[in-house]
Amino acid sequence: MSHSHSLKSRPSIHGSLMVQGTTSDAGKSTLVAGLCRLFTRLNYNVAPFKPQNMALNSAVTADGGEIGRAQALQAIACKLPLHTDFNPVLLKPSSDTGSQVILQGKALTTLEAKSFFGPESQDYKAKAMAAVMDSYSRLQQQYDMVLIEGAGSPAEINLREGDIANMGFAEKADCPVIIVADIDKGGVFAHLVGTVALLSESEQARVKGFVINRFRGDVSLLQPGIDWLENYTQKPVLGVLPYLHDLHLDAEDALIDDEINQADLSKNNTLNVLVLVFPRISNHTDFDPLRLHPQVNFNYITLNDDINQAVQGADLIIVPGSKNVRADLAFMREQGWDEAINRHLRYGGKVMGICGGYQMLGQEIDDPDGIEDIAGCSQGLGLLPAYTQLKADKTLSQVQGQLQIGSDTAPFQGYEIHCGETSLLENAHVLSEHSPIRFESGMKDGMLTTDKRILATYVHGIFDSPQACQLLLKWAGLKQAQTIDINLIREQQLERLADVLEDHLDMDKLASLIQ
Repeated sequence: MSHSHSLKSRPSIHGSLMVQGTTSDAGKSTLVAGLCRLFTRLNYNVAPFKPQNMALNSAVTADGGEIGRAQALQAIACKLPLHTDFNPVLLKPSSDTGSQVILQGKALTTLEAKSFFGPESQDYKAKAMAAVMDSYSRLQQQYDMVLIEGAGSPAEINLREGDIANMGFAEKADCPVIIVADIDKGGVFAHLVGTVALLSESEQARVKGFVINRFRGDVSLLQPGIDWLENYTQKPVLGVLPYLHDLHLDAEDALIDDEINQADLSKNNTLNVLVLVFPRISNHTDFDPLRLHPQVNFNYITLNDDINQAVQGADLIIVPGSKNVRADLAFMREQGWDEAINRHLRYGGKVMGICGGYQMLGQEIDDPDGIEDIAGCSQGLGLLPAYTQLKADKTLSQVQGQLQIGSDTAPFQGYEIHCGETSLLENAHVLSEHSPIRFESGMKDGMLTTDKRILATYVHGIFDSPQACQLLLKWAGLKQAQTIDINLIREQQLERLADVLEDHLDMDKLASLIQ
């Protein structure tokens, strides 16, 4: 394997490259994000693209649409504003059998799984492929290079018919493919050979090389395996990427079980934060700044955790967003988390609700039209004087303004993404001091109770703004909170990732593939 020459001569390139993976979490999103930054750094005009994505973490585009979080990160890597063309089909699972379908940024009706994969699916697949090709051709015209991310594995036999996410798209768009595999999980050669073996002849010919990801140790020990793989498949290994410890980039879906050093609980300048994890938790990237904060002892509370023990030392409990608010509220009651929250408040703790969490903290959530699941009305936790009705029209907007708690204010930027309208009950002023959020437009959002124990807002990403994060931590009990800038951290990590790819990939070969 030759090393990169950094394309110093900078040949002109106009083309596309698709990154597919042997499995979910093989490293497709990260590899595409790193390539986006690397080629952007080399002054190419690059755009990311993922034909179809399934994720509960999404981002709001400047044009008021919705795309997957990974494509938002890749757009940032390309130094581009977010656009719906980067991810024309987004599926957001709302139950085990149903998903909300977002087509070019806008939500369609919820289809049950059988209409995706059964005999009724052809109409959907045709519509979706038309949207995919429409967005893709626009990007091709506007950019030198389109870097495409597949979904899951291309070798899912049951999903091949009418496929728009992997080889079905690659064949239609006639673009080259590289396949990435994660060696850290073991079985990397079987994964690569098996994946290629399950493709059709024309698809096999489309695969131009492999990338081995997350390797620990001495690459020379791997060389016999690489030689065998190249000989057996007649396809080159384009690079072996090292395992990157503490790579902090927005996760597409999985909660991050990372190696962050926990804060020292014996110190007084530490805040203990718990975030409740529902089956349909959404936009948990909201909490990345807290996970990475040196003064925050951050913990997710899941089904298997003892919340009563966790709550004893907690300063702040956060009730996050949800793709199925009423079902997740029922789940929370089944676990006894509602009682734990009440006990936490009685002992002087603070509670914050974001989006779906805001709705849950109110008196009632009504879904008369079955927008998220079965139609019906659920009693909320009763901690805020608010009533929510779910409506078909989704609120999707990038927002900015001022956060105010007491006499302190801080600027923030964020986004709203919700189906509900929350209104205050008539006696709300008795229980709620004011709306802590003032948008630039003059509109207000959220609630802060008169005892300042409970704060709720529809704004996602509010912790991403350093001063707003600092003010929220001060409200929660961390008097001397440091500022942490997640946007700066993201930039540093993208640069670090691009450096690693430049060192470990055969860039000349890659460029010739794209061309």
